[in-house]
Amino acid sequence: MSTISKELDKLKNKYSARIKSKIVSILNRNEIDSESLYRLAARICHRHLGDEVHLRGIIEFSNYCGQNCFYCGIRADNHTVKRYKIPLEQVYKLSLQAREYGYRTVVLQSGEPAPYSPDSICRLITRIKQTTDLAITLSCGVYPAAVYRQFADAGCDRYLLRFESSDQKLFNSLHPDITLEERLQALLDIRAAGLQTGSGFLIGLPGSSPSTLADDILLTSALSLDMIGCGPFLRAPQTPLSGRPSLLLNKSTYYNTLAILRILNPLAHIPATTAFDAIDPHGRDLVLQRGGNVFMPNLTPKSYRKDYQLYPGKPCVDEKASQCAGCVRRRLARLNRPIAENPGGSFRLRHIL
Repeated sequence: MSTISKELDKLKNKYSARIKSKIVSILNRNEIDSESLYRLAARICHRHLGDEVHLRGIIEFSNYCGQNCFYCGIRADNHTVKRYKIPLEQVYKLSLQAREYGYRTVVLQSGEPAPYSPDSICRLITRIKQTTDLAITLSCGVYPAAVYRQFADAGCDRYLLRFESSDQKLFNSLHPDITLEERLQALLDIRAAGLQTGSGFLIGLPGSSPSTLADDILLTSALSLDMIGCGPFLRAPQTPLSGRPSLLLNKSTYYNTLAILRILNPLAHIPATTAFDAIDPHGRDLVLQRGGNVFMPNLTPKSYRKDYQLYPGKPCVDEKASQCAGCVRRRLARLNRPIAENPGGSFRLRHIL
């Protein structure tokens, strides 16, 4: 058994079978029966992180991807996708725009790996850091450990890499180009590089079960992450899973998952990911009312947005960045949630130190 497999088993065994059984029972609750769960998650978020919502402007700077994940709309073998990469000079200007809109973090996301060299990305990071006070999150896939150290040295603050499923057999059946062990090793390398680390999973993957979902929650919690990003599985056309039904879930299961994650991870940042608006027009609002504390308005130019669709029904693809900026402020005002005026660094690390 490899070292990472042993670590995976150790992490999964950190929590007792009784806790897992309790999580499974909570996941199956309907929305009415989950109200007390949501109130508890909201109280924990308020107690540990306050009521502020951190705005992190996301720039989807390329949809080129070398991976063939069976669920993803921009997978390498989907030849119906119009591929693009935004010039790095334009990415820099979009980052300046993020600061103008009052965002304190910019999230640079692409297919895996990014179509630009690590050196080019590092030069972009350094330039943004030299001219703004923005925190920078990268989400560009798996690299050798030395590259994560290079990103950190250039000024990158955080790195997001979701593991998608804790079930090795299920993960490997959906990811022909990488193993779960390699994905988890990358997370360890990211943390070792000194980067704040984010990860998470897809809720309701075909072939999963409530027990699998409980394991996903427990592995996420055992990893002691700085940020946890999760969203519902949505069947994308032109993918091997386009005709496969998701794990049969009632809508409350998605929110129950996020609430449980908040309860088990009181110091982690938890974003209201865009996919929640794809299953419910007020989905992201509900996440913020049930334990979430991060919102990621889209800065990707309108001309590119329609080509970065990881899943169908993605909202806001026809909006300009200015419209997204205004929309998020109105949403938060309706929820009576103030906007954070700081970059929203790791509460977990602050607590440790």
